[in-house]
Amino acid sequence: MTQLDVRPQAGDTVSGVAEGDVRGKGLGKGSVGLVGSAVIGISTVAPVYCLTSTLGSTAGEVGLQMPAIFLAGFLPMLLVAFAYRELNKAMPDCGTSFTWTVKAFGPRIGWMCGWGLVIATIIVLSNLAGVATSYFWLLAGEITNSASIAALDDNKLVHITTCLTLIAVATAISYRGMTATKGVQYALVGLQLVVLAIFVAMAFQKASVGTFDTGLDFSWSWMNPFAVESMAAFTAGLSLSIFMYWGWDACLATNEETTGSTKTPGRASLIAMIVLVGSYLATGIAAQMAVGAGGEGLGLANEETSGNVFAALAGPVMGPVLGILLFVAVLASAAASLQTTFIPVARTVLAMSTYEALPPSYAKVHPRFKTPGRATVMAGVATGVFYTVMTLVSENVLTDTIFALGLMICFYYSLTAFACAWYFRAELRRSTRDLFFKGVFPILGGLLLAAVFFKTLYDAWDPSYGSGSTLPGLDVGNVFVIGVGLLALGLVIMFVTERRSPAFFRGEVLTKSTPSLVVED
Repeated sequence: MTQLDVRPQAGDTVSGVAEGDVRGKGLGKGSVGLVGSAVIGISTVAPVYCLTSTLGSTAGEVGLQMPAIFLAGFLPMLLVAFAYRELNKAMPDCGTSFTWTVKAFGPRIGWMCGWGLVIATIIVLSNLAGVATSYFWLLAGEITNSASIAALDDNKLVHITTCLTLIAVATAISYRGMTATKGVQYALVGLQLVVLAIFVAMAFQKASVGTFDTGLDFSWSWMNPFAVESMAAFTAGLSLSIFMYWGWDACLATNEETTGSTKTPGRASLIAMIVLVGSYLATGIAAQMAVGAGGEGLGLANEETSGNVFAALAGPVMGPVLGILLFVAVLASAAASLQTTFIPVARTVLAMSTYEALPPSYAKVHPRFKTPGRATVMAGVATGVFYTVMTLVSENVLTDTIFALGLMICFYYSLTAFACAWYFRAELRRSTRDLFFKGVFPILGGLLLAAVFFKTLYDAWDPSYGSGSTLPGLDVGNVFVIGVGLLALGLVIMFVTERRSPAFFRGEVLTKSTPSLVVED
């Protein structure tokens, strides 16, 4: 299939129609290479942020089997990554999951898949902003040696104001385009990976000399996922593990701006995945050997510190001076991810608007920066509103959004994986490679994530699931309410949109035969 460059001319701000039904979006072509794309994927995942916020929770769910759960979470993600790679080769489109599932399953399933990606991103952006804010004041307190400055984070007005400021800054950087994004990301990702390596080395050193009473000797049994005590604990731990890998697909969202758009994003996503699983395994094993996975003292599962493990371990493991570097790394990780996480949501909204699945105003591209400006600003505003409301309602509700995020991730990743197998169903007999990479692997990955989705949904009905808090008058867990509520909200918005944009939902705008939108390099 011939791929056409139908981007608007300089000065055009809204994507238009050219050559039949090919729709250009006006994004900046060739802004990102292989390394830059991989860095964006790693940055969006935010490995140091993920580790400090979920290392303790995962240990609390599965105990010493935490490393095994990290591997178990990596498997479905790897299988789905193959699906993304194959779909991107055939259809490099910044709408990724939305565009691909529409072409495979039709407009309504595709729209809900796009909604799952958008709402998952809003949830994660809000949590990233919250963590970045907390570490900003914690770091300020450490540098000034002032407990009163660190305590400013407990003031809701100060916390929310700082958080909204960080969201505004991240939105502004993303608004200015991929070139500005790359420069910031190289520095921030490099910093957090170097500091994480130092932490791992020092944790192994502390474990080797038995510095902490709760430390443990390494055992290969830690790598056995079948040793988890219950299926509910396994699913909860797996849901957290899947959350820790989420975001690598940001590599694919920049496919229309990447050099070698059909191949580079897929390769970058696999590189990002390998870096992530290596980092998680090394950190999990090192921390477990140094302080143990129990609930006492510095143990990872201690409820008083499990929500922010590195804040508790920075000083004891790295010392008072180097420990500050770990605070900086967490802040850098959250800030870097806060910036790059705008990429997939803004480009998904751009694609949905271009194909008339959302109001046309979101299809506007900045004539100078070549970015989806209005979609980026919308994502920033939605993130700020969501975080403010959740924080004012209940801090436990905000915590439960991380568990609900696992539902959203499993929802749209599994749909995308199934879309791959269905879209390429006529090609599966052409070769062994096509059979496995376009069929078997995506289906297996989709089934694994779908199983986690439904099992988590079942477990989340229990009020004790997640933080153990419920909304007034409901005897149902907050995780269930948030997860199902957000999906139901998507259905309502879809039905409203259908009344305003009937052509898309009649299947007249985006079909399987709609050509790809970018030139192959």
